[in-house]
Amino acid sequence: MTEAEFYTVYKGVWMAARTHPPESLKYFEEFSFRSDDIIIVTYPKSGTTWMQEIVPLIMSGGDPASVETLPNWQRVPWLELDLSSTLNLEQRPSPRMLATHCTYNIMPPSFFKAKPKVIYVTRNPKDVFTSSFHYYGMASYLVNPGPQREFLHKFLEGKVNFGSWFDHVKSWLNAEDKERIMYISYEEMIMDLKDSVSRIAQFLEKTLDAEVMEKIAELCLFKNMKLNKMSNYSKIPPEIMDQTKSEFLRKGVAGDWKNQLTVAEAECFDAVYKDKMKDVKYKFVWD
Repeated sequence: MTEAEFYTVYKGVWMAARTHPPESLKYFEEFSFRSDDIIIVTYPKSGTTWMQEIVPLIMSGGDPASVETLPNWQRVPWLELDLSSTLNLEQRPSPRMLATHCTYNIMPPSFFKAKPKVIYVTRNPKDVFTSSFHYYGMASYLVNPGPQREFLHKFLEGKVNFGSWFDHVKSWLNAEDKERIMYISYEEMIMDLKDSVSRIAQFLEKTLDAEVMEKIAELCLFKNMKLNKMSNYSKIPPEIMDQTKSEFLRKGVAGDWKNQLTVAEAECFDAVYKDKMKDVKYKFVWD
């Protein structure tokens, strides 16, 4: 099947039609944000699941029940996903924890009025590509990636779920109200998870003692998250996600692209990156 059969285009952005039907996108567009909402924003495969573990643990003061009793797509739901409209999010007490993969410019009108707090997670796009390549091979609602070289060109051109990585990152880096946005990278979390937890807690105005932050960092280590049935997607039927082909929580490392891309592919990626990001002043960890 082709991209045209698998994807719908919403305000110029490709989204998987099976998981983002018109009624879901209407729900997203009309969603009523609150100023004390906490929104986790990522381009897919950039550390979303990780942040869906960290934020609830911070907000619960380290209580593991916050991540062990609800699957992550319910505890921090993606607003544009078909499931979200069934979760009665309007009735959830504040502060609500929500997620989205959408670019800044297509966020709903109420987002710009309410100005909720946003945690925006970036990741080296070569690693995003690598993770995406494996994920597209096991998720039935996405177009099979085909040969790596072909998928690389699709990725660089934005002909994938949620469009161009470059457009996504630039849209959020150029967002207004930056004092309400925390920018953090996957690589920073790999390098010092405890420090990252501490910074996120500070941004969310949650005072936690050192012991609690240590506990949260421990619970959020990749090896421990992988064992959490509410986070590792083992509850998703294999006809939707076939984890015999590739585990959802696969490696959780930085730099795996070196094992994936050929020298020529990495050079091609670098050339496109240099061109697309030439006007970006933000200093990324991987630059």
